[in-house]
Amino acid sequence: MEEVEVRCYFLCPISLDMMRDPVTIPSGITYDRDGIERWLLTAGTCPLTKQPVPAGSDPTPNHTLRRLIQSWCALHGVERVPTPKPPTDRARVAALVLRIAAASRSLVTAAQQELLDALRELRDVAAESERNRMLVAAVPGGVDVLAIVFAAASATKPSSSESAVTGVADAALEIMSSLSEQCLARVANTEHQLLVDALVSALQRPNPASRARAALLLQNVTDAMPSSRLASLPEQVFGELVQLIRDKVSKPATKAALHVLAGTTAWGRNRVKAVDAGAVAALVDTLCDGPERRACELALGALDLPCGCAEGRAARVAHDKAVRVLRSVARHAATAAVVQEMAQTGVVGTLCVVAQSDQYGDRTRDRAQEMLRMHARAWRTSPCLHRHLQAIYPSC
Repeated sequence: MEEVEVRCYFLCPISLDMMRDPVTIPSGITYDRDGIERWLLTAGTCPLTKQPVPAGSDPTPNHTLRRLIQSWCALHGVERVPTPKPPTDRARVAALVLRIAAASRSLVTAAQQELLDALRELRDVAAESERNRMLVAAVPGGVDVLAIVFAAASATKPSSSESAVTGVADAALEIMSSLSEQCLARVANTEHQLLVDALVSALQRPNPASRARAALLLQNVTDAMPSSRLASLPEQVFGELVQLIRDKVSKPATKAALHVLAGTTAWGRNRVKAVDAGAVAALVDTLCDGPERRACELALGALDLPCGCAEGRAARVAHDKAVRVLRSVARHAATAAVVQEMAQTGVVGTLCVVAQSDQYGDRTRDRAQEMLRMHARAWRTSPCLHRHLQAIYPSC
C-alpha cells in the first residue's frame, strides 16, 4: 500500500502523532488532549510558547480540526479517529467529593448506601484517566475525605451491615490506590497513623484483591512519608508484609511489599521489627523460588538492611535455605571480591558459629563446614576470624 503523508497541522507538537482529541490551551496552540494534560501535570507552561497556563483552566476542544482530521481519514482510507467522550469536568468531581463527605458523617446509618454509591461513581471516574485522578486529588480536602472514610470503615466492628461497610472501605481503598505518590504526599504526613492502621486492617482481610490494593497504597504512602514518620511504623505493618510475601497473593502485591521493606528498614528500629516478623526467612525463600529479575533485586535490597543487625545475620544463616544459597555462591561465584565481602559482612563469623553449634541440623552444619574449608586460606588471615578457624581446622 502507498504510504500516506499526514498533514503537519494534524500532528500533536508533543507526541508528533496524529491528534485524536485536539484541544486548544490559552496560549492559542492546539495539542492532543492526552499529551497536553500529561505535560501540564508537571509543567505549568505551554510547551511551544513557554507562556504560563493558569492552573484552573481546562483546554478547549477544537471541533473544527477534529472534523477535518476525521474527513481526511475517510478520504484516504485511514482508520477513522472516533469522536471522543466529553471529559469529566472539575465540578462533577468536586460534587462527588462533597456527597462522600456529607454521607460519611453517618457511616453507621442508612446513609451508608448513599456513601457507597458516591464512592463507586467516583471510583469509575478515577479509573477513566490520569487526568481524572489528578482532578480527584485537586479537590480541596478530597484525598483527606477518602482517607478518613477508609479509616473509619476499616475500624468499624462487624455488624448486620458489615457488607456495606466493607464495600465502603474497598471502594475508598480502590480510589486511593490509583492515586500517585505526589497526590498522597500531604495526607501521608497529616493522617499517616489513621491511614497506616486502616491499611493493616485491609492487609488482614481474606480478599486477595483488597490485600493487593492495600499493598500498592502502602507503597505509595510510605514513599511519600518523611523519615520521622517512617521510623514510627508499627510492628503489625512488617508482620502483614511478610505474610503477604509468603502468601504470594499476586506479583504486583509481592513487589509492593518488597519495595516497602526495602524502603522502610533504614529508619529507626524498623529492621529489627522486620527480623522479628520473619522477614529474613521470607525473603530468602523468595530468592530461592527464583522470581523475575525485578523481584530478585527488590528482595536482595530488602534483605540487605535487616541483615545489617545481629538478629538479622543470625536469622539469615540459621535459615537452612540461606545456607544453601551461600553454599552456591561459595562454590560457583566465589571471586576474590565476593570472598572478601563475606568476611567483612559477618557471614564467615556466623558460619563458624553454625558449624560448631548443636542448634542446627547435621546437613546445615556440614554445609557451613564445607564453605569454611573451601576458602579457609583466604579467610584465615583475618585477625577476627583466625581463632575461630583454628578451633575448627587446626591445620589451617
